[in-house]
Amino acid sequence: MHRTSTKSHLTGWRRSAAGFSLVEIAIASVIVALLLGGLLALTATHTATQRVRDTEQLLAQARQALLGFAAVNGRLPCPAAPGLPSGAAGAGVEQTPTATGCTGGQIGVLPWVTLGLPELDAWGRRFTYRVTALHARTVMMRLPTQFGCTPPPATVPTQAAFALCSPGDNEVRVASAGASLVTGAVAVIISHGANGFGARLPSGATMPPSPDADEAENHDTDNIAVQRVTSASFDDLVIWVPVALLAQSMLQAGRLP
Repeated sequence: MHRTSTKSHLTGWRRSAAGFSLVEIAIASVIVALLLGGLLALTATHTATQRVRDTEQLLAQARQALLGFAAVNGRLPCPAAPGLPSGAAGAGVEQTPTATGCTGGQIGVLPWVTLGLPELDAWGRRFTYRVTALHARTVMMRLPTQFGCTPPPATVPTQAAFALCSPGDNEVRVASAGASLVTGAVAVIISHGANGFGARLPSGATMPPSPDADEAENHDTDNIAVQRVTSASFDDLVIWVPVALLAQSMLQAGRLP
């Protein structure tokens, strides 16, 4: 009787121990899954943040490249044709400037080949670029009244398409119908962010338009852009070239009197 009871007790203990081990395994599995889920979420957040930082650096690099181009050529570059696929003839090359502006208009994509820059932002899309006609036209002899200045410049520039007083016509707002953050910018560069609405792909195709009014402002054809705090519906990144910054660069290069 005693042996049977002891044996039965040991068997029950083993079963309990085995059952407890399975529970422990199940709990451990849940904990590991939660840890992995948290790690994946943390990794995704880090990746998203890094892409924003990388794109901000590319935008800053693009602005410096525009200033360098102007210092050498006396004007800002025209946009590149947005619909050409990567590798096609003319893709990434600025469209031909004229005496009054750019042959393909003042808005397109950043001419990455002309500027020696990467083609795409960190999400694999092209940068939208708009430039003022006065600042992208050909360099030639002009009358004082042809520089958009009131009053006209006392000394006519001969090594630049514009004068110190030539105004930009790009506006950056805090919302599509909001107050102006910047007026008179000579150029604006836009990354269309993680969602990519309205951006041009390397194939030249266009991403779907944004349902957000502020993002839609950044991929239409006018001279208004929006820069505001990112949200679930707005993740564009915008940078611009102020008149004063361009003027400083041109003066240092000896391009303006």
